[in-house]
Amino acid sequence: MTNPMRPNPRPGLPTPPKGWPIGSYTTYAEAQRAVDFLADEHFEVQDVTIVGVDLMQVERVLGRLTWGKVIGGGIVSGAWLGLFFGLLVGIVVEDPLMPLIIGLVGGVIFGVVTTSIPYAATRGQRDFASTMQLVAGRYDVLCDPKSAERARDMLTRLQP
Repeated sequence: MTNPMRPNPRPGLPTPPKGWPIGSYTTYAEAQRAVDFLADEHFEVQDVTIVGVDLMQVERVLGRLTWGKVIGGGIVSGAWLGLFFGLLVGIVVEDPLMPLIIGLVGGVIFGVVTTSIPYAATRGQRDFASTMQLVAGRYDVLCDPKSAERARDMLTRLQP
């Protein structure tokens, strides 16, 4: 039983999408293009939802990791961070060169330590770099039933 004083006791919780399918696309870009077309045609796009179906987590391997790559990456990222902080401090002091040098050296040390420890902790079990993505097998465009038929008719004019 719902409380009339508090109609939605858990706002923000995920809910399944509702609506009638008006199009199905193999890529997100195609689904986005369809919704953009509807918006250009002055359709009420707030009634439209893009739903990813058959979700997959995809890990794309970028390359092999070595100690040289790990330490080199730590040096570069730490140097940028150190230079940034050195510049910030250098703005407010009389001699801006010293904060830059200290920031650069400290940043390099910090970068090497913060990249080397996690890599060493893997003990050779993960000697590769990768990126993760969540992709769908297809993307359905749903629309509120009150205007779904009109939206479907409009999408028939969308050129491939």
